[in-house]
Amino acid sequence: MDIATSFLQATVIVPLTLLPIINPLSGAPVFLATAGRDPEVIQRLARQVAINCWFVLVASMLVGTYVLDLFGISLPIVRIAGGFLVAATAWRMLNSHDDDEVRQAVAVSQPTAMPQTEIVRLSFFPITFPLTTGPGTIAASIALGAKLPSKPALYVVGVLLAVLGAAITALTIYLVYRHSATLLKRLGDIGTLVMMRLAAFILFCIGIEIIWTGWAELNQLPR
Repeated sequence: MDIATSFLQATVIVPLTLLPIINPLSGAPVFLATAGRDPEVIQRLARQVAINCWFVLVASMLVGTYVLDLFGISLPIVRIAGGFLVAATAWRMLNSHDDDEVRQAVAVSQPTAMPQTEIVRLSFFPITFPLTTGPGTIAASIALGAKLPSKPALYVVGVLLAVLGAAITALTIYLVYRHSATLLKRLGDIGTLVMMRLAAFILFCIGIEIIWTGWAELNQLPR
């Protein structure tokens, strides 16, 4: 039971950490402005963005720490820096006026005459990066990847769970963008604002937890 619980926590921690940073609902108005009102284009673009995000998240979790090791940066420092970035992102979300930006983006969102090939080309930039998976998301992914165990067998299991967690995150992004028009209409301005503020608070707590973990590990290192 303890092992199953640990596996579940390791899988769920990825979307719980990254989704508040990504906050796909905040990017939904821009996504709609890019995709227009054609349901087929919206579905195709949402699928491609989700695939792109999955690759970005997995690459950041699995390769990011090795890139940092190349520059001689220790894992506790990575966790502390990533935690500060996550907490700073949450603080900006808590003190920003995203509700006004959402209303303005929805107001100007109109069907576009952009060809589908051009919309697909934009699936990575700017929708995947930096709108959906920006620097804060990448930093948090690297911090999560730094928590992977070092033992080979446990490392393989950790990688599989991280990949699964990234897939859940990408699936959530796809569902939000795919149904972004309906979601924004049903939530309304007040519902969107409440959801974004709640997600920001949870994100701030996660950032503090990452900082605390890195600080505790840093104090245990030999001086």
